[in-house]
Amino acid sequence: MTKTSVALCTYNGEKFIREQIDSILNQSLKIDEIVVCDDGSTDQTKNILSEYENKFPNIFKIHFNEKNLRSVKNFEKAISLCSGEIIFLSDQDDVWENNKVKIFSDFFENNQSIDVVCSNGFIIDENSSQQNLYTVWDAPNFLSENKKEINYFKIFATIGNFATGASMAIRKSFINQILPFPTVEGLHHDEWIALVSSEQKTFAFLNDKLLSYRIHSAQQVGGISYSKDKASKEKLINRFDYAKKPKIFRDFKIKLRTLNDKERKLSTYLENDSNEHVKKFLKEVQHEKSALYQKLKSEHFTLFLFFKYFYR
Repeated sequence: MTKTSVALCTYNGEKFIREQIDSILNQSLKIDEIVVCDDGSTDQTKNILSEYENKFPNIFKIHFNEKNLRSVKNFEKAISLCSGEIIFLSDQDDVWENNKVKIFSDFFENNQSIDVVCSNGFIIDENSSQQNLYTVWDAPNFLSENKKEINYFKIFATIGNFATGASMAIRKSFINQILPFPTVEGLHHDEWIALVSSEQKTFAFLNDKLLSYRIHSAQQVGGISYSKDKASKEKLINRFDYAKKPKIFRDFKIKLRTLNDKERKLSTYLENDSNEHVKKFLKEVQHEKSALYQKLKSEHFTLFLFFKYFYR
């Protein structure tokens, strides 16, 4: 049987951490190891973690950081400490469906070329009430329904990320490809993992809703939900359809702003560090940007001049 680990990062998570941990412990296919890295909590989180460690000493491995690492580097540490062949990433405030580990494990077993898997999920509020919303995780299914080609690498590199760490699992054999995480402004660990794996064509996305993702005032990263209506569905399709070319000024502006921002951040990183993956991502961004300018030049020459000289 394949050994499984959970890399769980905590920071002042006393309000929801029990619900998260209990949902991990109550899986139909049991987890072998839960590695927790606490990033200097000042509430009751550490005491709660110690309770679980005392109750399940063969499962829990708790690490209390001497200094605050922040989210990206804390996950880097937690992942590196996991011994399982499959490593699940976990936030401190979500809830897993009880068949999540089983479905992910079966998928990895049946798809040996895949190194990283993410899934769809529900949205819940601070009271654990499920919200009737669309999310960015619905985008792959919407694209498929509309016969749109899905190129994960082009989407992640030039548009945006829907591979959320809370729904992510990776093979241990893959971590040498992603660690250490580069310190690039605005680049989170889940986006980095998705970029590297999709570039190598070893990323997969499951439409099964296998976690409940909590939206609340204290969370660090959000912005994933949309009202459940036709307009929002169209917005998601248009946003992540990488083959759809902009036609009006506003669309060009949004696309170029995204590409310029990515180019700036990646270029800044490469001024001081060298990383072959980052170089590939920058090349993809620059290729997309060049193609966009060529389209502007041939179809909207006035706009081309405006963006070239005044919008950088």
